[in-house]
Amino acid sequence: MKRKVISMILCAMMAVSMIGCGSSGDNAKENNPPAETGGEEAGGEASGGDEGGDAGGEASGGGGALEAFTSADGAAVSVNAIYKPAADPSDWTISVVVKDSSNGWFVRMEEGVKQFAEDYGINAYQKGPVATDAAQQVEVIENQINQDIDAICVVPVDPATCDTVLQDAKDKGIKVICHEGSSANCDIDLEAFSNAGYGAYIMDNLAEAMGEEGTYVTMVAHLTNASQNEWADGAVARAKEAYPNLVNLEASPRVESENNSERAYEVAKEVLKTYPEVKGFVGTSSMDTPGIARAIDELGLNGKVFVCGTGMPNECRELIKSGSIHSAQLWDPAEAGYAMCVMATMMLDGQTIGEGTDLGLASYSNMVVNADNSNIVEGAGWISLKKDNVDNYNF
Repeated sequence: MKRKVISMILCAMMAVSMIGCGSSGDNAKENNPPAETGGEEAGGEASGGDEGGDAGGEASGGGGALEAFTSADGAAVSVNAIYKPAADPSDWTISVVVKDSSNGWFVRMEEGVKQFAEDYGINAYQKGPVATDAAQQVEVIENQINQDIDAICVVPVDPATCDTVLQDAKDKGIKVICHEGSSANCDIDLEAFSNAGYGAYIMDNLAEAMGEEGTYVTMVAHLTNASQNEWADGAVARAKEAYPNLVNLEASPRVESENNSERAYEVAKEVLKTYPEVKGFVGTSSMDTPGIARAIDELGLNGKVFVCGTGMPNECRELIKSGSIHSAQLWDPAEAGYAMCVMATMMLDGQTIGEGTDLGLASYSNMVVNADNSNIVEGAGWISLKKDNVDNYNF
């Protein structure tokens, strides 16, 4: 019922807008242009444009400074007042369903979801299973789509497993946004970057550590995890393209950690004992990289075997400083959570998401449509943690 009332309000206001403008081509985005982006992303790597916002931004009543995030120089990350929705946004409910509610990555993501709710006055919250399990996640999604929500943002454990339940969500009129892997039934998939590009970025860091030669192994949480396998594929492709003396271990080119740091440690030890020629690891799960580093330390191979890959600052800090991890790559999950919610709100407001879309964060200020899949839009949000900058991050 709530969505029907909102739809009627939207239709009525759009009709008034068209009469007042004398054009049927104007949409909500054109009538309420986004303000200019201010500040820097969490990594401090890219500028978001001119400081401050224009008069339209001030009048919109949207978000302010996103104080939950801290940039490398210690300043709060600036977030745009994106637009003024046509309907009363306080009537909307957005649910974010993650892979594992206890994982530190998603604890950080929830900070962004909560900050969005505070900034926009919209009921947005996060849910997830107690473990990284596809079947459990489907149960959480089923529960959420029966709660009279307006949009659902999903970070799928296994995109294919989510297909049926997300179609059910769409049949109920719920907007569906995915992140870290697109189900066939997502309305749109928001990614922090090109998956192939992120994998290549990890490989560039590993190649530097290995002196551009030697045997390496890629590790993923599960062989069914779409995004992590795409990152690993991107790393392998980059090695073949740019580093001819780097060789993916033929006998065991890709191993699984089950998204568990202890398991990553055990698997890495087994690989290193069985294949002493291995000199490097690509870790894709945030659990992989610290687990592999522990194995390197225990076997006395620090400085001889190297790992680069996804990792959280607080979990990798001391391992980076000791040299067990050459560098850790990531994007800020809190920014991703915030950005998904902004995108959901824009979709509920009838706006079109595409090339150049600005979600109000520097990492997501000029979205790019994926060349191979127009349903995927990508930002530019990756960060590399090394000895000289890891202390700038606290999450």
